[in-house]
Order: sequence, then structure tokens, then C-alpha cells
Amino acid sequence: MKKKNVLIFFGGCSSEYSVSLSSASGAILNLDRSVYNPVTVGITETGKWLYYTGSVEKILENTWQAEPTNIPAVLSPNRGEKCLLLLKESGIERIPVDVALPILHGRNGEDGTLQGLIELAGIPLAGCGTLASALCMDKDRAHRLASMVGVRVPKALVLDSESTGEHSKAYAPGTAAQTFAEEVGYPLYVKPVKAGSSYGVTKVNCPGELAPAISLAFRYDSQVILEENIEGFEVGCAVLGTAELITGEVDEIELSGGFFDFTEKYTLKTSSIHVPARISAAKSEEIKKTAKRIYRALGCSGFARVDMFLTPSGEIVFNEINTIPGFTEHSRYPGMMKAAGYSFREVLTKIIEQAVGV
Repeated sequence: MKKKNVLIFFGGCSSEYSVSLSSASGAILNLDRSVYNPVTVGITETGKWLYYTGSVEKILENTWQAEPTNIPAVLSPNRGEKCLLLLKESGIERIPVDVALPILHGRNGEDGTLQGLIELAGIPLAGCGTLASALCMDKDRAHRLASMVGVRVPKALVLDSESTGEHSKAYAPGTAAQTFAEEVGYPLYVKPVKAGSSYGVTKVNCPGELAPAISLAFRYDSQVILEENIEGFEVGCAVLGTAELITGEVDEIELSGGFFDFTEKYTLKTSSIHVPARISAAKSEEIKKTAKRIYRALGCSGFARVDMFLTPSGEIVFNEINTIPGFTEHSRYPGMMKAAGYSFREVLTKIIEQAVGV
């Protein structure tokens, strides 16, 4: 049987560039080489595309860009070709592509931009499509759609740097950040509307911390969202599929203090992840059903991780959805699927098979 060429993108023009290097390495190492042949393209932080044939170790070390065998590359926009174009000095070489698997986080990779390019080229896409990727990256719009299907979301206010307009949900339009903060109380959270890995996120504990937190968030996006603090703890649910959905076991984040920021997400210095979550079977099933409802409402396909809060009273509150979650051996998504009986390799195979229609 002829192996299928899986085009794996890594890196990216994003603040989450380094995170992508780890996730993509995990995907490359766990791909079933008896069925699939990885075709890897690294995108530098300045946006240059390079066809890469070196070792995974150099990706992890971020020394891959210096590989002498790197070749500039682009996707063919011709839908009939379905190939990667290598821009060699001697001319153009074509590598056929059966399916594309972008493993990029944040802007210019997880937000629908790369997905649109892949779909325009007519190449089967493993993962969420253009619209779902864009919606899920936008915390405000994702919350609005989730609330329309009956899922509770945090009270929030959105600030726009490009106009004087501030719009809120759950509070009257036009209220200032200070007024919103007084109404929901402290602590509260300030976040970029479109960013991941907790970049630019601040837990604000008092009025004096509000303005600096907003300024920090605006460094990552032109819109900033202020959200009420939700008492309880965070739970997550891995969802896989398009027509039929499979869920992993629900996980639980145990914090010793603060919040699940960038450092905690990637080092777990003072926090722990429990999978399965230490909750009742009935509540776990309710969380899985809620995750599926959110997944459907946002038009997701392929795979995604839905993050929620579980309050002391047992209420489920939507936090965010990651259309390209962390994909290392120790990441939450593979961990939840493993607890449900699916190995990392099996998960990747299922993701690819549904994209190519096997």
C-alpha cells in the first residue's frame, strides 16, 4: 500500500512559535510511519516557509532553520495539483500532498488563516476548518455562540483599541472597564481576545492592577476582554470527530494558587492535572455532553479541546476551545484520549483518516 503524504506545518508567525515546535515534534514522532510519510514545513517567526528534512531534535532545539538542506516552499494554489512546491535554484519541484495537518498555535496558524490557504489549495485538512478556527480563536464570539445553545459563559466586557467603543455582554454597552470591574468584583481576568497559551493574560486582584493589565493584553491583540472570576476549578474535554464524536476522559487542573498561566501550562511547577477528573461519573458525562454541544455550535471538525470551569455548586461554565491543542506526549489532549483507551498514534491516525475520508 502506498503511503500517504501528510504535510505537517510547525513554527509560525506567532508568540506561540516555541509551543508549536514541541507540539509538532510530538505529532511527527507519533505518526504511524507504516501508513504515512511526514512532509514537514517549518514557518519561521518572520513568516518564511522552509521544507525541512532534518531531525526532530533540531525542531525541539529550535536550530532547524540552520539546516543546509532547507528549501523555500509554498503550497500550489492550483486545486488540481494538491502539492507542495519546492522553490529550488534549479527549478520547481512538486511533492504531492494527501492531507495537511497544521500544528501551529495562535495567530497565523490556529486562527483560520492557514486553514483557508489549505482549503483554497483543495488539500484535505486534518482539523477544524477556516470558519471554526477563526471563531474559536475569538473568545468573545466563541462565548456568544456557546451561550446561544444554553451554555453559561462568564460575564464580560470587550475593549476595542481601534475605536472608543466598548461593548459588553451581561452588562449595558458603553460601560467603562472600571465600572464593569466594580459590578463583577475582584479578582477578574483581563485577556487578549485572540491569543493562546495565556499570553497577555492577567489575574487582576485590585483596581490599581486593572490599567496595566489592559495595556499588557493590548500588546497581543487589538481587542481585550475582561471576564468575571469563576469560582471552582478548570476541567477539559478532548473531542475527536466530525459526524460522530469521540471524547476523552475529562481532566481537572488543580492549582496551588494564581491561575493556569503560561509557566504552569508548560512546567506544572505548582499545579497538577488529574485525568480522569476527581468528579462523579454523572458530572463527567454532563461535561462531555456540554463539550460536544459547544464543539457543534462553533462548527468544529477533526479535533479540539474544550475548556470549562466547574463551580462549587456543580455548574459548568465555558472558558475557551483550542482547535489545535498541545500535542506533546505530556499534553492534556493526548492525555485525555489515552485515559479513554486511545494511544497518541491511534488519535493521529483517526484525525488523518477522517480528513481523507477513510
